[in-house]
Amino acid sequence: MADDLGAGLVTVDDVRAAAGSIAGRAVRTPLLPCGVDGHLLLKPESLQPVGSFKIRGATHAVARLSAVQRSRGVVTHSSGNHGQALAYAARAAGVACTVVIPDVAPPVKIAQVRALGATVVLVPPAQRSAEAERLAADGGLTLIPTYDHRDVIAGQGTVGLEIVEDLPDVDVVLVPVGGGGLASGVATAVTALCPKAVVIGVEPELAADARESLAGGGLVSWPVEQTYRTVADGVRTGLSELTFAHLRARLETVVTVSEEEIRAGVTRLVRDCRLVAEPSGAVSVAAALFHGGELPGGRTVAVVSGGNIDPGLLAELLA
Repeated sequence: MADDLGAGLVTVDDVRAAAGSIAGRAVRTPLLPCGVDGHLLLKPESLQPVGSFKIRGATHAVARLSAVQRSRGVVTHSSGNHGQALAYAARAAGVACTVVIPDVAPPVKIAQVRALGATVVLVPPAQRSAEAERLAADGGLTLIPTYDHRDVIAGQGTVGLEIVEDLPDVDVVLVPVGGGGLASGVATAVTALCPKAVVIGVEPELAADARESLAGGGLVSWPVEQTYRTVADGVRTGLSELTFAHLRARLETVVTVSEEEIRAGVTRLVRDCRLVAEPSGAVSVAAALFHGGELPGGRTVAVVSGGNIDPGLLAELLA
């Protein structure tokens, strides 16, 4: 693990402040034993009101808006989970919300964002960021990115804060990596509060830009034509400079999992643990199931980051 890069990184005090912002709005999810492995505990963020950990960062970011920003509204771009979370948090705060979503996102996620009262704009995957920035500039909206934002990272870090509070002797935390906001926040909290523990990122082999970036010591971006091959739609997005800095300083390593392993992880969670997880949420469990030889021993927590799986896909996997 690299030395702390210092300036500009979220601190554990930032995470503690976020815990105050989200109290009573996000669920404090428990650590659950899972029948697949006697040493494995699950942090089921799939049980959040919007079905993913994203409610934490979105709620904290909305809480930090000024009165003027609240009056003008917020905008983001998202494959679905952050969009749902921001729509949920904005509605609770009486703030207008627009969400730019890739037109290939699962229909269930698009429908859920609309049901939460947000305006949805569908665009090709490569245009999502530019369109959100255009809407922000034209309409005076505040852009709240999915992960490239200190308040969002601090909010996601409350997952790690709770893990250490519930399991002070945790040895290993497995966390999905897409844009890196969750992994950045979790690693910030866990490494500060439990220095003996390691945080390991998990991503699909077909979207392994984080592993390549950390191995090479510089940010590497994969084109959407490559990352969109994975079934784990929530972790197709690459790191930002901000999240790369956090992961370089605080993440132990990144393990990659195959498409078959991800699908098996979803199935095992349903059948053995009675939890519904989307593929992105199951990558951490897939690592525990199939890559134990690459992981340190000891008490392990796998963060199940979301449960918003397309019903058709779930039926296919369980058939």
